[in-house]
Amino acid sequence: MSIGSVLDLLRPDFPDVTISKIRFLEAEGLIRPERTPSGYRRFSIADIERLRFVLTAQRDQYLPLKVIKEQLEAIDSGAATLGVREARARVDSGLPAAGSDRDSLSVAAPRRLGVVPNEVSPDDLRFDHEIRLTRADLLARAEIDEEFLDNLLRANLLAPSAAGYFGDDAVTLARTARALAEFGLEARHLRAFKLAADREAALVAQIAAPIAKSRDAGARARAEETVRELAALSLTLHTCLVKSSVRSSLEG
Repeated sequence: MSIGSVLDLLRPDFPDVTISKIRFLEAEGLIRPERTPSGYRRFSIADIERLRFVLTAQRDQYLPLKVIKEQLEAIDSGAATLGVREARARVDSGLPAAGSDRDSLSVAAPRRLGVVPNEVSPDDLRFDHEIRLTRADLLARAEIDEEFLDNLLRANLLAPSAAGYFGDDAVTLARTARALAEFGLEARHLRAFKLAADREAALVAQIAAPIAKSRDAGARARAEETVRELAALSLTLHTCLVKSSVRSSLEG
């Protein structure tokens, strides 16, 4: 198949995938499509399944490319046989991915609460994809009421654009805040998370911005991957620090 046909197959499950993304994954050695004598890429079914494995691991488990590449190499060598469909089934059922540490960060809990974490990418944090939601759209998709949304706005956890629209990340944030509210955490309690996120974003931007501004081909894809890997590492570090602090408090 051509790269355009591959996009048509992947986009129903991965709407943010682009030709530049596929080319970047090829440049990083995660896929190896054949080339015609004239230089055009030709993808097999195995290439597409490999792409699905990579994109699923990034979206659902926040795995950096280095880790995904190691998993693929293990599969290629016969040391692992976990397929994409089996991996999806394990995540959707709340089970940890094969070979993962049960004490590590998992997406199972957010999924049970109806929260599906978004893939992290540059700017907000996407370069070439934007969804514009009205206030009514956000209320319907996040399944929250007007009062709850107003509390999120007052706490500066959400903010519409100048035109009055919200991005798709707003839905995930609102759903997550709703899930936390079930534990008694109100919007005002979540301001500390916002302040910490702003500080982390500033650090990530210092690293990714120079890469994104580079004029060479693939600069944006490299910046996107840099942000994704930094976000994954930051998320893991944050989880470890919170768990460590909670253990210390309980033991104290």
